[in-house]
Amino acid sequence: MILTSEEYARVLSQAAAEYPGECCGVVMDRSGERILLPCRNIQDELHAKDPQRHPRDARTAYFIDPKDLLRIGRLEGEGYEVAVIYHSHVDAGAYFSPTDRQQAQIDGEPTYPAATYLVTSVMAGRAEAVAAFRWSPSERDFVQVALDSDRWRWHERLSFAAGRIWERLGIGALLGRSF
Repeated sequence: MILTSEEYARVLSQAAAEYPGECCGVVMDRSGERILLPCRNIQDELHAKDPQRHPRDARTAYFIDPKDLLRIGRLEGEGYEVAVIYHSHVDAGAYFSPTDRQQAQIDGEPTYPAATYLVTSVMAGRAEAVAAFRWSPSERDFVQVALDSDRWRWHERLSFAAGRIWERLGIGALLGRSF
């Protein structure tokens, strides 16, 4: 199980509510006791303060508030593990972008090798699709994993495929958006 039905609904709701910015958060787990922790995306604040260092705004990037990172660290100290790391893509597909891959690693190794990374596509303010990814030690990359079959609807598969095409053709770069 990647998300419970309630967690799934909360992630979709947060993604739609925070549109046109990317949402972000984590699900922590300690022996089946789960906490969904929506996090605050401070990317707009970073961009406003220093656009040279942070050229992207919250429409195309997220940066978890350090206060939320401290809370995650405290929960890890209490025995919780990061089970799911989630964020949304604004007006783009539900796929694991090169930037997503880069930010999920330190020196080529996954920061949270057991975590599932969830990406929600939000199109015009509506959560349209969700895709999940996990680190594959044999492939040395993040690979897509199936969500529960009742949640993996045809439009989610289509949105994921469109996102991969978007990425491969470099359409985002042509439009000045790098995911």
